[in-house]
Amino acid sequence: MIAEGALVAAARYPEALRAEVDDYLSSLHFSEEARTRGLEEAMRYSLLAGGKRIRPVLALATARAIGVEHRAMLPLAGAIELIHTYSLIHDDLPAMDDDDLRRGRPTCHRVYGEDVAILAGDALYAEAFRHLLSCQQAQPERLLAAAIELAYATGVNGMVGGQYLDVRAGSGPGAEADSEALRQVHELKTGRLIRAAVSCVLLLAGADERVKMAFGRFATELGVLFQIVDDILDVTGTDKALGKPQGSDQRVGRHTYVTMHGIGGARALAAQSHAAARAALEQGASLLAAGGVRERPGELEEVTDFIYRRTS
Repeated sequence: MIAEGALVAAARYPEALRAEVDDYLSSLHFSEEARTRGLEEAMRYSLLAGGKRIRPVLALATARAIGVEHRAMLPLAGAIELIHTYSLIHDDLPAMDDDDLRRGRPTCHRVYGEDVAILAGDALYAEAFRHLLSCQQAQPERLLAAAIELAYATGVNGMVGGQYLDVRAGSGPGAEADSEALRQVHELKTGRLIRAAVSCVLLLAGADERVKMAFGRFATELGVLFQIVDDILDVTGTDKALGKPQGSDQRVGRHTYVTMHGIGGARALAAQSHAAARAALEQGASLLAAGGVRERPGELEEVTDFIYRRTS
């Protein structure tokens, strides 16, 4: 468990995979004519702002864990980061979190205006699926299954639905909140895209159903862990460390694991989710080993530990 007030040593992180993701994203361009170059500029401003690239790194690390050439999954990884970037642009808008900083620099709408920021987010979402369907190599039925999974994970039954529940849950002094409802919100809002980063790789690779179930449990728990730690850092972090305003959730009256359980309770829940994620990952690795895949999911373990111990 993360001790209150303690500085936790940073876990290792698959920096080589992150570098590959950054190089790949830098190569992406979207506009085919001069009149829309300003929109592409806004898209790339947010896309190339940095960050740990946790979701695309998860996709590449999953490929390596199941014995697949990870570079073959770069189009999927890129599409996932395009979608994540779109969600950040829209999260930061005045109608949502109304944030001025993201990844240590002004948010998209502060630089380009709200209208262009909205369009940049919309365009990134559309370009994500165009890129996935036109660039990802896979059997057609597997590619279609992965695209459906990614759409499901980011729509009403996934990320956007979770955002809606989060907005409505914090929409007044009488707003209902309980632990189960909070977990459901974050399984959708944060967890579903994290899960898709893992499950889409398994779909593209044609993995065994038992393997998909084990890795699905891992990714679901990882998504919840990410949000619990994020809620803790929103209270304990600094603007400089977080790269965004500290206390954003409190400012908009949002229910979080900290407001519901306190710092100590949230840290205890983080420890439980971390242990559950590692256990599910170990089960998945055992199933793969029984099927002849001898790779250790070392980079997935690193990402899991990094999320648990992160300080920004």
